[in-house]
Amino acid sequence: MKFTFTKEVLLKEMAIAQEIISNKTAISILSNVLLTAKEGSLTIRATDIKVAFETKIPVDIAEEGATTVFCDKFTSIIASMPSGEIEAEQKDQKLIIRSISKKAKFSLKTISDNDFPPFTDSSNVQFFEVPAKEFKEMITQTIFAVSDDETRYFMNGVYMEKKENNLIFAATDGRRLAFIQHDFGIALPDFKGSIIPPKILSIVQRRSSEEGTISIGISEKNIFFRFNAYNFSSVLIDGQFPNYERVIPESQAHCFETNCDDFLQALKRVALLVEQKSKRIFLKISAGTLSITSNENELGTANEEIPCKYEGEEITIALNYMYLEEPLKVLGSENIRIEFTDPMRAITLRPETDTHFFHIIMPMQME
Repeated sequence: MKFTFTKEVLLKEMAIAQEIISNKTAISILSNVLLTAKEGSLTIRATDIKVAFETKIPVDIAEEGATTVFCDKFTSIIASMPSGEIEAEQKDQKLIIRSISKKAKFSLKTISDNDFPPFTDSSNVQFFEVPAKEFKEMITQTIFAVSDDETRYFMNGVYMEKKENNLIFAATDGRRLAFIQHDFGIALPDFKGSIIPPKILSIVQRRSSEEGTISIGISEKNIFFRFNAYNFSSVLIDGQFPNYERVIPESQAHCFETNCDDFLQALKRVALLVEQKSKRIFLKISAGTLSITSNENELGTANEEIPCKYEGEEITIALNYMYLEEPLKVLGSENIRIEFTDPMRAITLRPETDTHFFHIIMPMQME
């Protein structure tokens, strides 16, 4: 195998491969990237067994072939090369990498492509297309609420399902729920509700553009994403996602509105003196004023007041400040609306005008 490529083009794709592969430092086939030079293109493949990535870039091929090479070092070598053309040639189980313009030369050991894990076939999977911008918003509004408790593995991903003509995302860690739905104006195919690992969603979110569409395919055990020249796939999380609809309040007795950025900045300041174990802050809502308070027993207290729209009796609610901060960062609205009934029942966060997504948070004990 022998081919010539442009540094900048290959480096961009290798960065994605590096995200995918196992982080093990030991040299093994899962630490390697599969390179296949054929018919004027270099196919790049990477996998950690659960998540897989494939793309193609144009290259000048002198000799077709395939091999695998240690991804981390190969990427570092390419990054260190001067801009311009680079030649790669396989000889005697080694990949020789040369700069065309300079005399830099590297030699990396390779592992036969025959040992590389096969990718899941998607030829019989039905795909549907959704707008990339809206799909990325769905990821943004839910991914942070995924549980990291591995003993409750069925909550370690974002749940995706179809209801009527809506695509729904829901995520929970047992103390909060993030929910969003979109009607894309297309006929969605029927599929079983699926739990998607956050790793693949994070990659799709980072690597897809705001323009165009994303093609999605779902099989019994895998999900597939196609956009630009990329093909991604991931094993789905096996398990029964909780009945999230049970925790969504049918109605709330009270609500207040406040500026989203004012709330976020005040929350960050007050959180400087929060107990790190509990992360508890207190919201005291009274007519026209939202008071945010924290108390770190051995160091001190913090308090800040911001204006809010509220007419009702004064009430204090204790919450995990992270459960407020994370949705506030992605709400994308000038004002936030917080709905509640009493200090120990779930509260609802939503943008002031949009109804297609919201966040549910369970309060904490006052002490």
